[in-house]
Amino acid sequence: MSDQIRPQPGILDIALYQGGSGHVAGLSDAIKLSSNENPFGASEKAKDAFLRSVHKLHRYPNTDHASLRQAIGDVHGLDASRIICGVGSDEIIHFLCQAYAGPGDEVVFTEHGFLMYRISTMAAGATPVEVRERERVTDVDAILAACGPATKLVFIANPNNPTGTMIGLSEIERLADGLPPQAILVLDGAYAEYVAGYDGGAWLATTRPNVVMTRTFSKIYGLGGLRIGWGYGPKSIIDVLNRIRGPFNLSTTQLEAAEAAVRDQDWVDRCRADNTRLRAWMAEALAEKGVPSDTSTANFILARFADEAEAAACDTWLQSQGLIVRRVTGYKLPNCLRITVGDEASCRRIAHAIGQFKALAKPRPEPESGVPEGGAA
Repeated sequence: MSDQIRPQPGILDIALYQGGSGHVAGLSDAIKLSSNENPFGASEKAKDAFLRSVHKLHRYPNTDHASLRQAIGDVHGLDASRIICGVGSDEIIHFLCQAYAGPGDEVVFTEHGFLMYRISTMAAGATPVEVRERERVTDVDAILAACGPATKLVFIANPNNPTGTMIGLSEIERLADGLPPQAILVLDGAYAEYVAGYDGGAWLATTRPNVVMTRTFSKIYGLGGLRIGWGYGPKSIIDVLNRIRGPFNLSTTQLEAAEAAVRDQDWVDRCRADNTRLRAWMAEALAEKGVPSDTSTANFILARFADEAEAAACDTWLQSQGLIVRRVTGYKLPNCLRITVGDEASCRRIAHAIGQFKALAKPRPEPESGVPEGGAA
């Protein structure tokens, strides 16, 4: 790089985001359980809309996303004029940092929070402020103690990634009401659909002037390959975000597939029910093999091992068995593996493989004095 061509200060300090691995060297049929994808895929209605969009590839997409925003509003009972759509919820997070944070400002998030909070904060030139969690659960008191005159944004994922834990509405309300007047609370609801009866923070984003909710089509809707997300909040904030949004940030294919997906709530209900059942089974199966996890409300569990060495060894063993999970050392959880809840066959294979690993790693008992191991005296 020429000495005269330099990025903005702080850009080179950003660690590259590392997604979940999708392959194992030498294996063509490995099962990927590292990116929290819906193992059942997208609904047939979403697939049909995707295929039909091929006839419009020569046309520019709609710039205001009106049809998709209306569909989201209809399904969730929200004002469509307060919805913004983006390239995954990641883009909405980036818009918020770009629009509301900069040099001299602070952005608060929890120690095991989504890595894009830090990346988008630093890209905007603001200062990331990392707050401790309480046994892998968001600690509202710790967040409020970290806020001050420089705080512009507070991000929490609820349910959280990669822990799978969440806090209740009363705690979220207490957080929103306790923030400094210049700060925005961003409720990341990427996994909200996996919690029956939970609105992801929509009610707070409707009634509070300082709350924005983000959501995604990448998880329960099975559209991770298309990258579609949305945000909802006060009109004044959404208006600001639309001023920096590219006019054609979503393609016709993205818009039409997402609209069909959100209107097919029967598919969402089925995927939620299957995930809930298989998540409980897998967590119990692993616990019986000596691998505990916190109660998860998402589509993954965070399996805890004795230490980093055991987690790394188990990860290596699982790869040898054609099973790909997520190391979460970058999330400051070196003794853990995040395991997506797959279909029933995948869950059973994971449980069996981890059981094999624990059995192989178990120390063999010392032979009694004077008795050679493996033989009689």
